[in-house]
Amino acid sequence: MTSPLPLSPDALADRLADLLATVPPEPGAAALRVAVDGPDLPGNAGVTGPLVLAAALAERLPSLSRPSVVVPAEGFYRPASLRLEHGRTDPDARYSDWLDAGALAREVLDRCGPRGSGEYLPALWDLARDRAARLPHRPAPDGGVLLVPGSLLQGLGLAFDVVVHLRVSPAARRRRVPADRAWELPAFDRYDDEVDPVSLADAVVLADHADRPALVLAGRWS
Repeated sequence: MTSPLPLSPDALADRLADLLATVPPEPGAAALRVAVDGPDLPGNAGVTGPLVLAAALAERLPSLSRPSVVVPAEGFYRPASLRLEHGRTDPDARYSDWLDAGALAREVLDRCGPRGSGEYLPALWDLARDRAARLPHRPAPDGGVLLVPGSLLQGLGLAFDVVVHLRVSPAARRRRVPADRAWELPAFDRYDDEVDPVSLADAVVLADHADRPALVLAGRWS
């Protein structure tokens, strides 16, 4: 791993976009499949969660000749009847039962990978209405970047080519998480202990303070 490099949120997005632009898709794949993994925490500015960072990257990549699309992992959460079977505040269910990893692989990652159809499903489930999203498959950006923001994405065998992990320490998570979401904290503690997402990532964003991130490069970029 490289030493942490302090950056502004905008400079961080610039640097990551530049790095991603240098990585081609696998031979035969439609797009480079990138996980943007980490907790989604409130904040008015800065790196407040995976979706914010993925959106910033998607804005920058086209100017680097890499078209991009954002497919949030939340669109592949299970229906409430399965996701909340053990109640709305079960950290074990949050850890293992919310994301339908098989559907995300089948409808997005495998289709955009080698020997895939070159299409992806934007979402499988409408969380707000708790019903099937009923969206058509769309063509992946040819030779572009498919960004999948979400939490607890590693350690599931998902076929990501690059992983960007937002590292928020346990103490910072407890400081920043809203009271009504404090029940989720044991799920992220378990993720750190069982998966060690920092060790699996290609780029680690140290994001204890959303407005003062730092970048550590590992994996292919170390």
